[in-house]
Amino acid sequence: MNAPLSARRIHWLPYIVAATFFMEYLDTTVIATALPQMARSFGVGPNALSLGMTAYMLALAIFIPISGWVADRYGSRTVFAAAIVGFTLSSVLCGMSNSVLQFTAARVLQGIGGAMMVPVGRLVVVRITDKSRLMQAIATITWPGIVAPVVGPPIGGFITTYASWRWIFLLNVPFGLAALAAVVALVPNLHGSQRKPLDLIGLLLSGTSLTAILYGAELASQPATDPWVAAGCVGAGVALGALALRYAARQRHPLIDFTTLRIPTFSVTVVTGSITRIGIGAIPYLMPLLFQIGFGLSAFKSGLLLLASALGNLSMKALTTAILQRFGFRRVCIVDVVVAAASIVACGMLTPHSPLAWVLVVIFVYGLARSMQFSTLATLAYADVDAERMSAASTLWSAAAQMTIGLGIAFGAVALRVAAALNQEDGVHSGLHFSLADFRLAFLFAGLLTLASLAGYLRMAHDAGQSVGGGSRRRGAS
Repeated sequence: MNAPLSARRIHWLPYIVAATFFMEYLDTTVIATALPQMARSFGVGPNALSLGMTAYMLALAIFIPISGWVADRYGSRTVFAAAIVGFTLSSVLCGMSNSVLQFTAARVLQGIGGAMMVPVGRLVVVRITDKSRLMQAIATITWPGIVAPVVGPPIGGFITTYASWRWIFLLNVPFGLAALAAVVALVPNLHGSQRKPLDLIGLLLSGTSLTAILYGAELASQPATDPWVAAGCVGAGVALGALALRYAARQRHPLIDFTTLRIPTFSVTVVTGSITRIGIGAIPYLMPLLFQIGFGLSAFKSGLLLLASALGNLSMKALTTAILQRFGFRRVCIVDVVVAAASIVACGMLTPHSPLAWVLVVIFVYGLARSMQFSTLATLAYADVDAERMSAASTLWSAAAQMTIGLGIAFGAVALRVAAALNQEDGVHSGLHFSLADFRLAFLFAGLLTLASLAGYLRMAHDAGQSVGGGSRRRGAS
């Protein structure tokens, strides 16, 4: 039996998980600006370091599906604390690396820690938080994933310019120690209601599927890679995923329980929400390139402009709960995805001659829409999931969320390459230089993909999310 928890412990749990999420996500986003300096330290070209970034994503893909089973078997606090220790120690190893091989090995260990850290922490929160307070708890957890991709590049640029790239990883030590102390003091050691056997075949199928999809996404983001090779990897991953789904349907205790997709509110956040997240997630990749290549700005100035998006993210955080309570999940999803798509297209219409105030407004609105949609989806996901299936739902949600991060970057890269091919005049494009017309078309593709997810939100029930307070004030007033 799991003992009742005090209100104080329940109150602080979302903040602990948010802190670990921010540490992990920031670590992932700041590294992009440090690649040139790291390459010089290792005596290689910047492209050689993509192996370390790919290794991290692959480790996440393989071990996220098993996170729920491990937490149920060994206890949430035990696994959460061990994951923080592993992530922190591997961060030190990353900072001390002197070769690509050492860095890649350390990133694999970091990926294993990250795969267990945030999914298990989120699982604890959704299990112990009352439905009436779940909206606020999930909003707290998700803000790092919205803010970190925007604030990461300028932070990384500052650290690498005025200190050393090694501090990007070494700074995780104090944060990791603080998070570990909080976990030991406040996080309960919850176990699953029944001991389930480990589905090794399901682990192999799901891990291989996610690995192929994410590796294909990474290949697609590399300009020198044959796009058909990348598409082949993604296609193979999708085929293996379909095989994993059929296999899981015949198992009593599957590693990934796809029956959770029968819950309408959970299904729309995983299936439709993934399309939305891919479209919106392409912008953090495209926007810095637009400012640096299309506008000719430095990396630091580009990062400063992106802070307008971070301000939009943070501003919306204070309003998310009230908006959902007033208008309900369905109406918010429909309106916000249209606003997000329009703001994405507007970003592509910006030029070096656009007034600075207009540039900042467009980026700010994109940040507002991004924050609202991501928070809405993360909260709605667990609205109708019962306690018995919470672990399975959390595992599937975490895997889908991680996959869409890589696919968003890949979609942005592919959209830009396709745009360049469509706009080329001489039949040859080097892939090194892109015009404003190329960016305009790439942003249009991302906006259209985001808008395409509107169909899924239109099919949502009008009272979707009512169990967690969605639209409660509006209904009460009527």
